Parts: sequence; structure tokens; C-alpha cells
Amino acid sequence: MSAGPVSETPGLPLDTGEEEEGVGGADDVGAAPELRALTIPEALHQQRLDKALAQLVPEFSRSYLQQLLVQGAVQVQGRPALKPAARVHAGDCIDIELRPTLQSQAFRPENLPLDVVHEDEHLLVVNKPAGLVVHPAPGNWSGTLLNALLGRDARAAQVPRAGIVHRLDKDTSGLMVVARSRAAMDALVQMIAARQVSRQYLALAWGAWRGPTQQSVQAAIGRDPRNRLRMAAVDLAQHPGKPARTDFELLAGNEQVSLVRCTLHTGRTHQIRVHMASLRHPLVADALYGGSAGGGLQRQALHAFRLAFVHPMTGQALTLRAALPPDMGQALAAWGLDASAYNRAFAA
Repeated sequence: MSAGPVSETPGLPLDTGEEEEGVGGADDVGAAPELRALTIPEALHQQRLDKALAQLVPEFSRSYLQQLLVQGAVQVQGRPALKPAARVHAGDCIDIELRPTLQSQAFRPENLPLDVVHEDEHLLVVNKPAGLVVHPAPGNWSGTLLNALLGRDARAAQVPRAGIVHRLDKDTSGLMVVARSRAAMDALVQMIAARQVSRQYLALAWGAWRGPTQQSVQAAIGRDPRNRLRMAAVDLAQHPGKPARTDFELLAGNEQVSLVRCTLHTGRTHQIRVHMASLRHPLVADALYGGSAGGGLQRQALHAFRLAFVHPMTGQALTLRAALPPDMGQALAAWGLDASAYNRAFAA
């Protein structure tokens, strides 16, 4: 079996660009603000105020600092400064009230349950349930996998992103590997980039399977030019995108639905969902890509059930599996699909 990256979403090393740099937004969440006194150095003489603040308070984003200016939280020489474009002078004394935001408090430990299927001193593998967001982001500043990892192990705070080196979509369930040290994280990132981590998914898709029971889709993926909220199979001569390949194998099916094993060879955003839709087999309950709900499923029917890689620190070959979640199992039963096909895939 060919190895592929570990994530349906792009195999992210440390930064995905999905989070603002530093702290964004200025939503007051009730915690005490930090008062900070600053002095403009010679190097920032005649700079815009917002640019100078971004240099002097680099852990906060410029957009956040601009919001503080508008809210009257910044004083220059004892007077409120409301205009981001105002010029500052060397020696100016600035008082700034750094107000807490939802985002600034997102990286907090929370006591949330985690299904850990493997753990050692270097890494752990978790079985993420559908509905759990991986990283804090707008609309989900708490209750994420990252918060759970911070709450489970104090060491996680010493590792970037609590050791998360790849992600799954919110409504995709299944296995994720997490580093417990910086050395393990750096090694895992390199393995992902080199496609030395293999991951397989189980997908439940609409329609009787078309064509050979085993087939490969090689179609570049980029932003859908007609809907920026989606990805799409694109022609690289006309639209930006990246090459992508997924192998599919029919495990069981009938005239209504097909149970398919999916093996990634690349790790593009929504890759399996886009490639299945391109085959005219949208995933059950994947409304974004044309799949209606059915079989009791209210989330896209996609589960990362098998993860295989060589342990980056010990050299041990690891193969881990996650049983089909109850909602997908119930959907199989509702459509009368043979569970033995899934059991064979699970045992392989």
C-alpha cells in the first residue's frame, strides 16, 4: 500500500494560516485587562501609530491593536489616540490597555474526554469524534481538541499547537497523531511532508458504485471558482490548485449507497469529499458537496479508520485502527449493507 499524508486537510506542518497571527478581535470576555506603558524609540520616529504598536507589542495582531485604538484604549502623551494613522515621535509615552479577547484566551486547558488509542512518552494517537473542532477558530474558541490536549497533559503547553501536526474536518471522525515533545513533532512533520505516514478512510457515499471496484482519481484540487467556501477538482491550466490522488475500493454496496475504502496519496483540503463528488458519489450527509442526509446521518459519512507509520523516535512500526463510529454503523444497518466487508477492511 502506498503511503500518504495523514490528513484529509493539507498535511500541515506547524502553521495552516487558519488562525490570526497573534491575538485578533477585541471581544471583551470579562477578564482583567493588562495595562502596559511604552516609549517610542528613535527607530520608530514618524511611524504610523498602529505600525509602531505592532512593533512594540509583537504578540498581538495589528488588526487587534487598531480596534483598541478605535475603542479609546490607547493614550499618547496622556491623551486618547483614536487614529491608527497618526504619526508618533521618538520619546512619546504610550499607555495601552490590552483587553482580553475570546481568541487570546483560546489556548487554555479544558477537562474534555479523549479516546486515546495509543500513548507513549513521545506521542499519542486519538480517535476524534465527529463534531469536535481540532484548533480554536472563530465560532469555536473553546471545546476543541487542542483545549483537551492542554487539559490532559501539562507538557502539551511546551509544544507548538499542543503537538497537533495535522487535522481532520470538524465532522470527520477518526485517528489523529499528536506529538508530546518538540523533537517528536519535528520528526512527524518531516514524515508527513515525505508521505511516510499512511492513512485510510471509510466513506459511505450515495449511489450504486460505477466502474471498477478499485480505481484511482488523479485530479488537482483548488478553490471552487464559483463558490469560495468549497474546494473543487480544477484544471491547473485555468485555475490555481495542487495535484491530488486518491485510491478507492468498493467494500459493499447496493442500489442506494456504497461503502468505500479511501487511501490518500496527497493531503489536500477536502480531498476525499471532492474526489468522491467528482465520481458522482457524494458522501452521505455532505451537504457542501451535494450529499443529502440519510440513514440517520447528519454529518458527512467519513471516518479515518487506519493509521500506519514508523515511530519517529523508536523505529517501531505502528498500525492503529479505530472502529466504525455508531452513527455510521447504524447507517450501514439501515441500508442492509454487509458488515463483514467492513470487518475485513478493519482487520487488514
